Amino acid sequence: MKVLGLDTSTLMTTCAIMEDDLLLGEFSLNLDMSHSEALVPMIKSLMDNLKLRMEELDLIAVSTGPGSFTGLRIGVTTAKSFAHVLNKPIVGVSSLEVLANNIFVDGIIVPMMDARRDRVFTAIYRRKLNHLEEVLKPNAIEITELISYLKEDASEATLVGDGSVVYREELTSSLNGSIRFSPGELNLSRGSSVAKLGLIKYLKDGSDDFYTLAPDYLRDSQAERNLKLKR
Repeated sequence: MKVLGLDTSTLMTTCAIMEDDLLLGEFSLNLDMSHSEALVPMIKSLMDNLKLRMEELDLIAVSTGPGSFTGLRIGVTTAKSFAHVLNKPIVGVSSLEVLANNIFVDGIIVPMMDARRDRVFTAIYRRKLNHLEEVLKPNAIEITELISYLKEDASEATLVGDGSVVYREELTSSLNGSIRFSPGELNLSRGSSVAKLGLIKYLKDGSDDFYTLAPDYLRDSQAERNLKLKR
């Protein structure tokens, strides 16, 4: 199956096409430009270079969050539009699982995305061979809460994502070297991971409904929080 994977949950705009386990092509840009400017031209360029037509795709996979509110809306809307127009199945995958999939070591993997104000989007996975098992479901928590959990239940964990970079000093001093940090290039989302995880999910559970598929923000937007304060 040919799978198009999209991720716009962070500053990175990334897309990839995989045919089963084979990566056909991948484009990623970490630039100061909006996802709305970069994503569709990037997909078109990728398809053109591979000499593929959109109709030849078998599945659309997209990262549904958590992450940037605007970025997620752009990515999910683009993926749903393709699925609807092309009449192709669509699946959404967690952007935290996408980050965890970058790490190929057995044991505990902790993806972390900076959620500002001393909070992170995080989850905990355990890799067994080529399979990721969810240990702690995705959530938005205080960095101190995550540190407490790691002290008790996840020593020798591998941390990945921009949250591990932002809070590296605090994590290192609190956990006394019992954790491992991923190399810089692995802290970024990859369209190929979205495509791979999307295919796994599709073969196991089938497709999502493109009418109801929506971003998973894990928290209210700033505008929603301000409105609640006013009320």
